[in-house]
Amino acid sequence: MARRSEGLGERPKKILKFLGEFQDKHGYSPSIREIGKHISVESTSLVDYYLNQLEEKGFIDRTDRVSRSIRILKSPVESESGVARAVRNVRETMEEMMKIPLVGRIGASLPVPMPPMEGGSFFDPESAVEISRTLLPRDKTNELFALEVDGVSMIDAMVNDGDIVIMKRANTANNGEMVAVWLEDTDETTLKYFYKEGSRVRLQPANPTMGPIFIDDPKRVRIQGKVVMVVRQFKQ
Repeated sequence: MARRSEGLGERPKKILKFLGEFQDKHGYSPSIREIGKHISVESTSLVDYYLNQLEEKGFIDRTDRVSRSIRILKSPVESESGVARAVRNVRETMEEMMKIPLVGRIGASLPVPMPPMEGGSFFDPESAVEISRTLLPRDKTNELFALEVDGVSMIDAMVNDGDIVIMKRANTANNGEMVAVWLEDTDETTLKYFYKEGSRVRLQPANPTMGPIFIDDPKRVRIQGKVVMVVRQFKQ
């Protein structure tokens, strides 16, 4: 199979250099967390994305994704001119990354009192989560926003306390979709699986120690968005 172009963005190059230096010093490869810390990226999925790029282009090999099993196969080819390389790096960076506004927290246990998201942001307006465009839905990226998870009711869905969920704005949902819900009459929000059951709504957690929330009046439930991606956060 033919390899893709060997051109690399700045972060994959930085990772490749760090891998070589770390292995020379320690005799084994760094962990995902150590790589993320070196390039100032907290998301394990984003670090994994960069490692996939390096692996697909033949720079590294990973043995069944086992921790600390990365082998360097070759160094970047620096054959292009400095101007061409600079232009390509700018283009790749612009195409690769997208900043998604981090607009607040969402309860993933019992609903927590909070005004609706339309009422304003609960973070600094400049707060944002940086995500590779290739990991996101291609359509309507301007409708994406991020929320920090507060609680453990969705742990069996791999959503932990402190994680970031990337949401796509929506006001309706199909049964079984993970949604951000605002309970209009009590100004409470929660992150749950949505189920419409006859004349009531069931908000189902993904934690066997917690029971569902039943809403007898569906008009109380206002869907704010659907989860399209979870960004895991490192625990210190």
